[in-house]
Amino acid sequence: MHYRPLGRTGIHVSHFALGAMMFSSLGNGDQDDVNRMVARALDAGINLIDTADAYGDSEEMLGNALKGRRDAVVLASKFARPIGDDVNHRGGSRRWIITAVENSLRRLQTDYLDLYQMHRPDPQTDIEETLSALTDLVRSGKVRAIGSSDMPASEMVEAQWVAERRGLERFRVEQPHYSLLDRSIEREVLPVAQRYGMGTVIWSPLASGMLTGRVRRGQETDLRRTQRFAALRDERRIDAVEKFIPLAEHAGMSLTHMALAFVTAHPGVTAALIGPRTMGQLDDLLAAADVELTDELLDRIDAIMPPGTGVGRMDQEYNTPPIESATLRRRPVHQRTTS
Repeated sequence: MHYRPLGRTGIHVSHFALGAMMFSSLGNGDQDDVNRMVARALDAGINLIDTADAYGDSEEMLGNALKGRRDAVVLASKFARPIGDDVNHRGGSRRWIITAVENSLRRLQTDYLDLYQMHRPDPQTDIEETLSALTDLVRSGKVRAIGSSDMPASEMVEAQWVAERRGLERFRVEQPHYSLLDRSIEREVLPVAQRYGMGTVIWSPLASGMLTGRVRRGQETDLRRTQRFAALRDERRIDAVEKFIPLAEHAGMSLTHMALAFVTAHPGVTAALIGPRTMGQLDDLLAAADVELTDELLDRIDAIMPPGTGVGRMDQEYNTPPIESATLRRRPVHQRTTS
């Protein structure tokens, strides 16, 4: 395992991070199995573990698995996605952040988080409100550093400026989506993160399983995932996968290993999240830790998926308000005429 600075926090983390979403009733609900997998990951050198309050009972299971080893882990959780039906149990308001962090700390059986991240932007809440509440958590010792996830580059810059003007803690980490199938963050998000000294922790570097080689043209060998994620049926993405598979085979590696090595090869990337459900999956992912791609192979990847481009979007990615609502991108009919 290799270790890299997490932005300018002074914290060093493994270049593979353990994503705990599958350590729950959403994936693997066997506590004993989860305990063994977490121990295996830590023994292999992983020291960054990421979860969220929106991942079902993941925080509870992870808290149990970390007993006796908490201080060896850079522990990250997230807030902002809806928790239940209450309209105020979500977002970036001070009211919810203070409640959410206490709930996460209790479930994780710890009195502090090394990294607390805003799971998705909240366009209905002033970013100063969010940063002010997070600043109080840092100053109280309940949180060591704060971060964002899936935040557009323009909003990343705005958050940095607001923090500087108001004397607030600033986002030190961004958690964006990045993979062989979606390189769009190379245009602005990664350069902005580098400019402001932010660490980046990549979610779904395997594109929700598309880059494992299990989703092929004319095959649905993992029906559970293909039913859950519409993106796995995107023909453009499958076309790209079919081009990447022989490229990886020619290089003497699996598509999974090439995909992980590609993400961590970018100088703006701190770590890639791996989210295994079984011990076998974990062992296979850990085997990619020392894989490096040659410049020739990276050039061939660029020829298939040019820098800054992508095919399709992940279902879980954040959409800005104008994308969500047609009324924000269409003038009323009576205003569309031109003189």
